[in-house]
Amino acid sequence: MKDLDSRDPVVIVEGEGVYVKDDKGKTYIDGQGGLWNVNIGHRREEVINAITEQLHKLEYFSHFGGFGNQPATALSKKLIEMTRPERMGKVFFTNGGSEAVETALKIARQYWKLQGKAGKYKIIARRKAYHGVSLGGLSANGVTAYRKMFEPLVPGFRHISPPYCYRCELRMVYPGCDIACADALQQMIDFEGKETVAAFIAEPVMGAGGVIIPPKEYLPKVQEICRKNDILLIADEVITGFGRTGEMFAVRHGDVQPDMMVVAKGINSGYIPLGATLVSDEIYSAFLGELKEGKDFKHGFTYSGHPVACAAGVANLAVLEKENLVENSRKMGIHLLEGLKTLGKSKIVGDVNGLGLLARVELVKDKRTREPFPVEQFVGLRTAQKIMDHGVILRPLPGDVISFSPPLVINKEQVEQIVDAVDRGISDMEKELED
Repeated sequence: MKDLDSRDPVVIVEGEGVYVKDDKGKTYIDGQGGLWNVNIGHRREEVINAITEQLHKLEYFSHFGGFGNQPATALSKKLIEMTRPERMGKVFFTNGGSEAVETALKIARQYWKLQGKAGKYKIIARRKAYHGVSLGGLSANGVTAYRKMFEPLVPGFRHISPPYCYRCELRMVYPGCDIACADALQQMIDFEGKETVAAFIAEPVMGAGGVIIPPKEYLPKVQEICRKNDILLIADEVITGFGRTGEMFAVRHGDVQPDMMVVAKGINSGYIPLGATLVSDEIYSAFLGELKEGKDFKHGFTYSGHPVACAAGVANLAVLEKENLVENSRKMGIHLLEGLKTLGKSKIVGDVNGLGLLARVELVKDKRTREPFPVEQFVGLRTAQKIMDHGVILRPLPGDVISFSPPLVINKEQVEQIVDAVDRGISDMEKELED
């Protein structure tokens, strides 16, 4: 906090497409897509007009007590249509990803109580996972730095190894490992007792924990373990949803059908806060009953299903489909990864990986041993600042990882500008480390 307080913020005043401009007139490529979320790009008139039109009709009304509004209904129907391969049947709107995760965790616990299995309350997550900052989501988080100042957290959460091949906790090498990190889930279930475990929550690609991309066999194996043990599978698609990884939803890379999906960010590209928890019809049906039975889900937010936010969502998804941005994410992601791999010549670039327009470059002190830099050197942060000096904004993550998540409207020339700026920034960092 002292470091941030000691320097003036970079004040962003304008945006258009993949570009943003600060109050001093400097233009940057937004290589982090706002915060993983501006999928269709900045200042899209289609969304701006939808917001304005909705404000002239209805700015807000409560969703409680059986009320609804047209944009929320339209967006719900669209989300169910888009997630038909995943068998989603109902939508619960929130204000963002943290609330959507919290909603999913509460649904999981209540679902098993309604099934007469109140002992199934534990949630298994993964180390290095990120699931938001609400107390439930924070308890599922596996990044120590985000957790330690807020402990004690919610009881009943357990964590297993992440599918982090570059730094495998199990000291194995893919593919000879037979996806042992997925077997860690079965081991935890056996240790806790499957009769006590409600759900396993996982990001298909782990975002804020370092953009950790699992082997292709990982998610299908996890799904098989959950099904075998009668455990709900919650896919946290807050970052990965709506085309970010080159598929509409990242679970499709493994043909996985979760019991619940958590979405936000790309749902309306951040134009107005919005998130959603999607559940299968099987999950939803457990909550149906007479009022006196007490099956109803006593949970909600003042702004759930906000008509203006949902109108933005409908317009956003129309642009996503009309401009075939999921396919552009796939193509430009391949081009981005090819460019980033050329950075391997640098002696401080350890790992480079990506899936669609979600990528990572991990900086290391020693390429051969993969020894990280001392935390107190802040090499990732300093490198990101140098890249910004060359006109590209990127987000540094714990572990000296530079993350990439530009708007899905990006073109080939702009991808190459990102790679060039990163190359220059890393070279600048190398020289500084040598001095």
